[in-house]
Amino acid sequence: MKHKRDWEQQIKWGVTAFLVLASISVIATIIMNMGAVRDGIGKLMDILTPIIYGAVMAYLMTPVYNTVRDWIERQLKTDREKKAKHTWVAKAAGTTAAILMLTCIAVGLVAMIIPEIYKSVINLIDTMPANLTDSYDRLMRLLEDYPDTRRTLEQVYDKLYEFLTNFAQNTLIPNIQNYMSKLGTGIWSAVTFIKNALIGIIVMVYILNMKERLKVFVKRVHYAILPRKTAEAFISEYHYINTVFFGFLSGKLVDSLIIGVLCFIALSAMRMPYTMLVSVLVGVTNIIPFFGPFIGAIPSAILILFVSPVKSLEFLVFILILQQFDGNILGPKILGNSTGVSSFEVLFSILLFGGLFGFVGMIIGVPLWAVLSDLFERWLNWLLGRKKLVLDKNAAVVSDGHAPDANTPDPPAL
Repeated sequence: MKHKRDWEQQIKWGVTAFLVLASISVIATIIMNMGAVRDGIGKLMDILTPIIYGAVMAYLMTPVYNTVRDWIERQLKTDREKKAKHTWVAKAAGTTAAILMLTCIAVGLVAMIIPEIYKSVINLIDTMPANLTDSYDRLMRLLEDYPDTRRTLEQVYDKLYEFLTNFAQNTLIPNIQNYMSKLGTGIWSAVTFIKNALIGIIVMVYILNMKERLKVFVKRVHYAILPRKTAEAFISEYHYINTVFFGFLSGKLVDSLIIGVLCFIALSAMRMPYTMLVSVLVGVTNIIPFFGPFIGAIPSAILILFVSPVKSLEFLVFILILQQFDGNILGPKILGNSTGVSSFEVLFSILLFGGLFGFVGMIIGVPLWAVLSDLFERWLNWLLGRKKLVLDKNAAVVSDGHAPDANTPDPPAL
């Protein structure tokens, strides 16, 4: 019997050693072939793009789907024989509502915003030379009493004009064919995006109508593979992740929509140039925490500066007031404390995940950091519980003999 136990123990250690060596080999292979791995991941992401689009749309449209489905089910609540039929009707109504919501958003963007942006861009191209000349003449008149500064600016202007002329003659015109090919690539990318979006809508319909079964399947897998406490910890963490991400993203979208509308109304009343273009730019960039206001305000102010320096200054003052209103009143009212991270953590997470994942990383960086912080905090509490340590708020040991809570779960994901 003892010999059998020793043999089983040796087998366990052997399997453990094999898995460790295999893991090290896989990691080393990935590191040595990082370029091929990156290309493979990129190709896989291209293939899965419609699935990703559908999953994101289903995630954002879930409240619409659930609200309509539940309302229809309450209205049709009768006997059990008709329950299956009524459930199908309720799901069909929820799916229709989600598709209609997406359609309204898409039509609104295309029919209202895109033409206005197009007009603003065309107007900008048509008036840019005259606006630059007027701004230059106005600046020269202001500097009549400062001849040295005026001469310096004239030299800078002449060099800039010479540079632009040489660029147009020696670079832009000879490479016009390359630019046209890039334009064709951009058009093909737009067609691909539309194709992926349409397939994504079909995927969204499937996900919305089978999400309950997916939840049950995920729970069964966790309970089957993991110990019960660990499985419950994982499932609890999933609920937290959903709460943080959906609360932050949905709240930020609503907040940015309100800011964009307020910006359009105010700029229209102030008779600012490029009202729709600037409002869309301010609203979209406002989705990015912390840096969003600066990213949207700086290029907008430069555009307005070409038309009127005074208007540009007025715009900057207005944006400062608008962002103070958003940061201190509107944002906290909508978002509340949905992430629970400090201002420094917001800055750090945006810089970190923005550098890793670009624009998308800047948007999801804050809720992602909140989730990682929560995981780390729970892991620390689990380790302290294992060591029977009780710490006060200053991390001083209060007791080292306190028995760990019987409900202390295994680490959720580490």
